[in-house]
Amino acid sequence: MSTTLAEKVAHAITEAIEADELVLPTMPEMALKVREVADNPNASVKQLANVIGSDAALTARIIKVANSALYRGAVEIQDLNMALMRLGMTTTCTLATGLAMEQMFQATTDMVDKRLRQTWQVSSEIAGLCTLLCKQYTRLKPDQATLAGLVHKIGVLPILSYAEDHPALLKDSITLDSIIKATHPSIGVKILTAWDFPKEIQKVPAAHLHFARKVPQADYADLVTVALLEAQKDQFSNLDYGAIPAFERLGIDPDNVLGNNGDHLSSAMGMLQ
Repeated sequence: MSTTLAEKVAHAITEAIEADELVLPTMPEMALKVREVADNPNASVKQLANVIGSDAALTARIIKVANSALYRGAVEIQDLNMALMRLGMTTTCTLATGLAMEQMFQATTDMVDKRLRQTWQVSSEIAGLCTLLCKQYTRLKPDQATLAGLVHKIGVLPILSYAEDHPALLKDSITLDSIIKATHPSIGVKILTAWDFPKEIQKVPAAHLHFARKVPQADYADLVTVALLEAQKDQFSNLDYGAIPAFERLGIDPDNVLGNNGDHLSSAMGMLQ
């Protein structure tokens, strides 16, 4: 498949977005239920526990996060109620919303399914690293940092759905990769806007890739930028990290991103697996 055709496909997807003709994914039912509780000022811990507790896999993941190095306390968390007490309702709601999205990263076509699962794995690793950096360097909210990492490549979903309907794309991984690179940021912003995510999260899919971006203060996109550059150094070896403003805004030394928390790296990156 030629570069011209790749550009044509990318243009077609972009036009479909602008014309609201591209079918965007809907938020998973569990995420909607959790958000309903989160948006209710009178909701109780028991209500949230009942919602999350109906999904055994999600419950296990929340307990694992509560026991991770980033949230660990003196006592091991053994059940959902204990996890809720440690994490708090706000953090639990945000984590549950993000983790519920994993079910979206699956497909019937083996090749697409593999790509989606790889995308989720990378997203969850970046999310864990964002959480670690957030706690270490900022006063931003760690749960929102986690969410930012989980959704930074959400725009890949409809592109791969498009590819499923156009098998020729699946046979040319280089072309498909170039299409994803060109279009997933704007699609991601559109999805998160449609889902009514917080504005500082809505911009992450596009903003985290603008390495020269200038903003007044550190934000969640900065955390994703630094997490991505740290986790995938081999892919960005041509960049001068010292010239990327996100590091300065976060107060992070580009040559020593993890500082004294290097021991927590594997735990953080595996926190959501």
